[in-house]
Amino acid sequence: MARSLSDWLAYIERQHPKSIALGLDRVRAVADDMGLVAPAERSILVAGTNGKGSTVAFLEAIARASGLRVGTYTSPHLLRYNERVRIDGHEAEDAPLVDAFEAVEAARGDTPLTYFEYGTLAALWLFERERLDLAILEVGLGGRLDAVNIVDADVAVITTVDLDHQDWLGNDRETIGKEKAGIARAWKPLVLGDDDPPSSVLGHAYRIGASAVRANCDFFFEPDDAGGWRWREVNYAVDLPMPALAAPVQLRNAATAIAALRALDIPMTREAIAEGIRSAHV
Repeated sequence: MARSLSDWLAYIERQHPKSIALGLDRVRAVADDMGLVAPAERSILVAGTNGKGSTVAFLEAIARASGLRVGTYTSPHLLRYNERVRIDGHEAEDAPLVDAFEAVEAARGDTPLTYFEYGTLAALWLFERERLDLAILEVGLGGRLDAVNIVDADVAVITTVDLDHQDWLGNDRETIGKEKAGIARAWKPLVLGDDDPPSSVLGHAYRIGASAVRANCDFFFEPDDAGGWRWREVNYAVDLPMPALAAPVQLRNAATAIAALRALDIPMTREAIAEGIRSAHV
């Protein structure tokens, strides 16, 4: 009997004895059996204690305003599962998600997967079939052992590091930072939204040759006298409207997103950046 999306969601909740089971071996093996290679031409992974969702929203809005075809994968959802998977600005519909869960189920055999791992593989399967320019993937918990980390991102982002999920990640910023830094890749940019990131993050970047791009060190942001704000780095600056996401911390999230897209080296006009800042929403 064909399953509806709600049937699938109820089913996948029952397929692993734990709601959280960190580790990449199982999810990577199933991804290999599914033939998953890369979710898009380029990809960004976003980790952090706070600000992940807003940063993803800014990344998506600016990239789309720049003419890219973008997929985003976020969690959790508020009203319906479809919120987690967005393709070209629209939530995934039920039928494609059902097809994706069927593909995961056909490939996994007797490998147990958590709810989040099922969803991650389903999103990656959908993204590959959409021929996206950019995939933006939000880490669910931590970073190093989170399911989205099977993707080798072109740019990694850590918004902030604070005490979170201590039962899983550790009891201090240094230990938690090391876990989050596990999304970085050798010789690729690691964008840091913290002014003072843990030394474990910077040390990991140094050891693997990732280039750390730090807030208020490599890029800067400050309100201006005209009611907007300015983002700048060496030899480049752009004056921008205030985000529709109005909390003061959103300037930092928006600035971090701009830094990540600059590190990705995609063509972005000042007008596209401004439009993305104005239109981003969660």
